[in-house]
Amino acid sequence: MSCFMFINCRMMAKKREIKVQNVPVAVVKHNNSDYISLTDMLKAKEGNFFVEHWLRNRNTIEFLSIWESIHNESFNYAESDVIKSYAGLNSFKISAKEWATRTNAIGLIAKAGRYGGTYAHKDIAFEFGSWISPAFKLYLIKEFQRLKEIESNAHQLEWNFRRSLAATNYRIHTDAIKEKLIPWGDTPQKSDVYIYAEEADLINLALFGLTAKQWKEQYPEEIHGHKTIRDFADTHYLIVLSNLENLNAVWIRQGIDKKERYEMMREAAISQLASLQKYLAIPPMITSGL
Repeated sequence: MSCFMFINCRMMAKKREIKVQNVPVAVVKHNNSDYISLTDMLKAKEGNFFVEHWLRNRNTIEFLSIWESIHNESFNYAESDVIKSYAGLNSFKISAKEWATRTNAIGLIAKAGRYGGTYAHKDIAFEFGSWISPAFKLYLIKEFQRLKEIESNAHQLEWNFRRSLAATNYRIHTDAIKEKLIPWGDTPQKSDVYIYAEEADLINLALFGLTAKQWKEQYPEEIHGHKTIRDFADTHYLIVLSNLENLNAVWIRQGIDKKERYEMMREAAISQLASLQKYLAIPPMITSGL
């Protein structure tokens, strides 16, 4: 599945942070899972230790192999057995990057750059916490759970906002369509449904570059289920979507034709998203192919 311009599917999302026994520990999203910085966690262990010291342990390699066998269909079992046969020997040494490269593992990530260091899936990070100390592991789990509760509450507030915003502006938009574009008459006609759908898709094209039908054809049902293109839009895109519905309602009442309304909405969408991208660091908008 390729990334939509309105879904944050970058390899590493913005860093979050928890504090475990006064040690700041970074948490990032990777492939829709939480990964915790082992590099940061090491700051809680006395002495000069590295992730490689933990990886030298045979029990560590066995644990990682079992985790990968459960979560990773592409895991190289043969290579992991070779590595395991050397684990524990005085001469044995392996880095997180080498482990991932040789076995096609996904549980450990060696990352360079701004949020650099070694990151591990939360399951593995909790196990790593035991190596630092039992107390550190327990506090790590507690603080991570607290982070998830905070994020869950924030998500609920955002969802409520999105729902309220969508409901209010949907009514404004459909009222304008009903008053100006639907043929006069007391009895609703079957064709009325298509007029509403066409106007909704005009906004979809202006903002997302796809109609609802094109989106469903491009992304199979097993990915989106019964959701629509708008269900996958983040809050920033929904703000612009709300603005476009209001603008389109005004322009419909002014009698502006569909082609001109699309061009004006497209221009407005690009301008507004550029402003949000500048100040809120959202993913850039796709402008080609239209």
